[in-house]
Amino acid sequence: MNIIITGASKGLGRAVAEKFAAHGYDLFLCSRDQLALTAAAQQLEQTYPAITVRSKAADLAEKDQALEFGRWVLESGAGIDILVNNAGQFIPGSVHDQDEGVLERLMAVNLYSAYHLTRTLLPAMIRRKAGHIFNMCSVASLQAYPNGGAYSISKYALAGFSANLREEMKGFGIKVTTVYPGAAYTDSWAGSGVDPQRIMEAGDIADMVLAAARLSPQATVEEILLRPQLGDL
Repeated sequence: MNIIITGASKGLGRAVAEKFAAHGYDLFLCSRDQLALTAAAQQLEQTYPAITVRSKAADLAEKDQALEFGRWVLESGAGIDILVNNAGQFIPGSVHDQDEGVLERLMAVNLYSAYHLTRTLLPAMIRRKAGHIFNMCSVASLQAYPNGGAYSISKYALAGFSANLREEMKGFGIKVTTVYPGAAYTDSWAGSGVDPQRIMEAGDIADMVLAAARLSPQATVEEILLRPQLGDL
């Protein structure tokens, strides 16, 4: 079984990679940071020697790089069982005063990366009439909040992409799950002063993705919504 994970060098993507590697999945990993990606791939190979780990650095916000990464996966000849569109970026700010270009950047990273990569891989998945796509959205896809601005807009858009894709893929036997995580402790929270016990662990999200991926072909988890026990920050 093969899983493709974007934004895989750290955070939620790294946690998902760890979880699926532990269950015997071969990995295709992508991240913008070549050094961090190589380190993550090497650590996973050492920890789970029975699996195959392939990695390729790319900035999926750039359409040509998203297409190139997708073609690289296809050229391996491996069947695409799971795709986790996790590449993303957060830039705080408000619509009325956010810097020029922030919306375009976040739409490219948070939406277009998933759109172009998925479209590249879908023909092979459709031919197999199998596969599962997870789109990593956010609670910011569901509710506006102060300083959310362009980030929240882009995540709302990703949720719309995911919902439309789910309807289109039903007849092809391909599942689409939208994941809405609240705050989970990753590198972005380190040094923030937030008590790690106040928010979720990245592994909590990875556990839910794995559980959804292991259901029978007749069952689909359409949406996963996770929040810290005490609520959003």
